[in-house]
Amino acid sequence: MNGVPEDLIVYEIALVVPKRNLNEENKGYDCVEVLVNEFRNVGLIVERVLGLSDEFIKLAAPLETLGRVAAKMQMKKTTHIGIDLQFEWEEIKAFVRQPDGSLFSWCERFQCYRHLIYKIVNKKNSDVTLKFDGKEIQWEAGKSLLQRLELEGIVKQVFPLHDEIKRKKLLRSWALNWWDFTAQPIDEIYAYFGTKIAVYFAFLGMYTRWMIFPATFGLILQLIDFGSLKLLVFPAFFISIVLWAVLFFQFWKRKNSALSARWHLNFSVSTSEGYKLSGREWNSLQPPLELVKNSGIDKTKEKEALQRYEWFGYLKRFRNDVIIILSIICLQLPFELAYAHLYEVLKSDMVKFGLTVVYLLVIQYFTKIGGKISIRLIKHENNENTEYQADSLVYKVFGLYFMQSYIGVFYHALLHRNFMTLRQVLIQRLILYEVLENLVENSLPYLKYSYKKYRAVRKKREKGLIGKIQFATRVEKEYLKPTYSASISEELEDGLFDDFLELALQFGMIMMFACAFPLAFAFSALNNIAEMRTDALKLLAMLRRPVPRAAATIGAWLNIFQFLILMSICTNSALLVWLYDQEGKWKIEPGLAAILVMEHVLLLIKFGFSRFVPEEPAWVRAKRMKNATQAQDMCSKQLLRTISGREKAFGGYIRRKKPDGTNKTQSCRNQ
Repeated sequence: MNGVPEDLIVYEIALVVPKRNLNEENKGYDCVEVLVNEFRNVGLIVERVLGLSDEFIKLAAPLETLGRVAAKMQMKKTTHIGIDLQFEWEEIKAFVRQPDGSLFSWCERFQCYRHLIYKIVNKKNSDVTLKFDGKEIQWEAGKSLLQRLELEGIVKQVFPLHDEIKRKKLLRSWALNWWDFTAQPIDEIYAYFGTKIAVYFAFLGMYTRWMIFPATFGLILQLIDFGSLKLLVFPAFFISIVLWAVLFFQFWKRKNSALSARWHLNFSVSTSEGYKLSGREWNSLQPPLELVKNSGIDKTKEKEALQRYEWFGYLKRFRNDVIIILSIICLQLPFELAYAHLYEVLKSDMVKFGLTVVYLLVIQYFTKIGGKISIRLIKHENNENTEYQADSLVYKVFGLYFMQSYIGVFYHALLHRNFMTLRQVLIQRLILYEVLENLVENSLPYLKYSYKKYRAVRKKREKGLIGKIQFATRVEKEYLKPTYSASISEELEDGLFDDFLELALQFGMIMMFACAFPLAFAFSALNNIAEMRTDALKLLAMLRRPVPRAAATIGAWLNIFQFLILMSICTNSALLVWLYDQEGKWKIEPGLAAILVMEHVLLLIKFGFSRFVPEEPAWVRAKRMKNATQAQDMCSKQLLRTISGREKAFGGYIRRKKPDGTNKTQSCRNQ
């Protein structure tokens, strides 16, 4: 086993191939046998497991194998002096280890696995003929073997495996730990799931803890009748929650910065390769580096090419955004307004219920169409990597969800000014929607898993197998589990899209209509406490282990949350005007003037708080400056020693001063 003890082997990747019967004379030519031998040749540890209908190839990699391939990939890692250098296996002690003591993070290990299994190519000058159940397959020279077998359908899937020891430990300390409502082992989550999922749970935990203040304030407003004082209490509540939201996101940026420093994130792991195992990336337009290479030494042409690339990229993104916005205004807005108007004028509750069912079915169809259109548009944008493409998709699709979620509420609040109907809609969309959403997202994976098990057993019975049929191998059970996928698209986003979308829609609902339903904060706090544990249980027990993503922030969602804060200032100001102006005269009286002044002051505070709360903690800034100073000193000393001791610096050429003061370049070899 390559010198690795059996009890220390952790299989992290699995491949699925069809089960078949091999003849001894064809065994050496079988494509799966060749693939397994190639895996062993590159240093991987292989275990083959037979399931009911398929065969599973489990892969593990010793530390030395990962280190060698990381050096070959020129992966950059953080050193003890704080700078990122290309990894070298022989200089392993110079590089910082992860919080759990391992040398490579899960994202980095995944990158190494991906490089190892997909870079197995035919090094011969001619094609190699392989066989699979009597079928001949040509493995072309210089082509990847695994990609060829995927195209033929021989390798059905490649997916990460759960580490059973770490998974059970996280179940006990995280998913099933209800004693401390908001406590989470973030470092262990990062080590097991990767950066993006760890950042999501860190954000969810901090958001839930901060929710205690507005939830308590809203509960007091709901339980106590302030009478005529409500005209003062509600503005105070409105101001408090806006300040709360602004402060929360400023302190979240500080926490995000602290987590990045603690995890030694260097962003050198390519996010475009960091979460797509199959390696099927879109061919984006020509990157700036290629433009520079192709432009040669002509600086004018180089500048023009880069400027053309930059502005064409902006124009393409602007064009796509305009298409999405016009589609929402011209197609979805009339539909949403028609539904809101019918809901207002209909008297029968049964008819309203039927209308809502039809509405939910139609908007699901609209959303899928919008997601497909958005993906087609994004393919023609100049995005740097997959995470930038995913952010672009988030902006576009959230516009559809924003219209679906809020336009009906705006209609009831601002046009009809029906306070009771507004509260009913908020209760329906907040409480019932969140309860049903949690039930669906946690029960649907189990139902899918049960159905796949039933189909597998039924196929075996159809082939004549009798008796009790069991899935004896853990890898086959994981294969039958659903993936952590997004509801709109599996090409760019995983299940984090739906989890973040749920938080964003909740945040917008409770913030934009806070003065109409203050109790919503208490319901949301309780929902989020349950959400942390159910999401953890879903990831650890109900789904396959997700493919890691290297992005270290919440990405586009931060801007969406900031946009919702601005919207809440406008909508709550309108609700307060409604409270002051019961007769609907809309006169600028002292109370209404005070609300307008308050709105402008809050907008100024929203944009000014970033100056008072730095986004980077002092210890992170001090550590970064210290590391930068140490690196600069070491590089300067090494450069001086190179110049004074050996004159073969700068590619064998040095510059000397001529007697007239001009520079003269001479070859060191000719001195």
